[in-house]
Amino acid sequence: MTQALFVLKSSNRKTGPMPVSYIGRESCPSSCPHYRSSCYAEGGPARLAWNRAANPWRDYCESVSALPAGTLWRHAVAGDLPGQGSRVNMTELRQLVKANRGKRGFTFTHKKTPGALDAIRWANDEGFTVNLSADNLAEADRLWQTGAGPVVALVPSDAPAKLKTPGGLSVAVCPAQLRDTSCTECQLCSRPGRAVIVGFRAHGPRTRAADALARIPVIVA
Repeated sequence: MTQALFVLKSSNRKTGPMPVSYIGRESCPSSCPHYRSSCYAEGGPARLAWNRAANPWRDYCESVSALPAGTLWRHAVAGDLPGQGSRVNMTELRQLVKANRGKRGFTFTHKKTPGALDAIRWANDEGFTVNLSADNLAEADRLWQTGAGPVVALVPSDAPAKLKTPGGLSVAVCPAQLRDTSCTECQLCSRPGRAVIVGFRAHGPRTRAADALARIPVIVA
């Protein structure tokens, strides 16, 4: 069973005071290039919270279900969708999606197998926004073509505010990396039908390693 930590009011400046969760490390696919290396959550306060992700999945879903209607909240500040590694546990995902009904949950995933993409597409159709996480802009093009959900992408630490993927898709750098705002105020990543890819500049205690992954030719918009 996937384990979790639910925080009713985050103290993280970037997310703002919204409900958030941390999902056990067992949920992270080892295929993720940040796995145990360049993951931003393996340092600072995020790591301390992640280490406490040990509560039963059922309790987590009950906490989500108890949120007031219309609440914006983020699943997995660290961690991923339920299930071991690259596999999605559909029973647990259905429980989470059911708990989210009437709320505005959103998350990000590095699970990209055909089965995972089917599960992600279903979750998005059911009102739980799952962003596909690309590790550079070329991969963002490929993930966009799957139609499984909205896409975000790692971009170089010095990327301009607006740029293009190699395939010509528009990319906007996360507003919280450009000005004093938060996920609570911005809400861009919670919009499943958006026409833009959200770019996240490499950051955190392992910036150099993440930056190296993101550095493919960048096209300024």
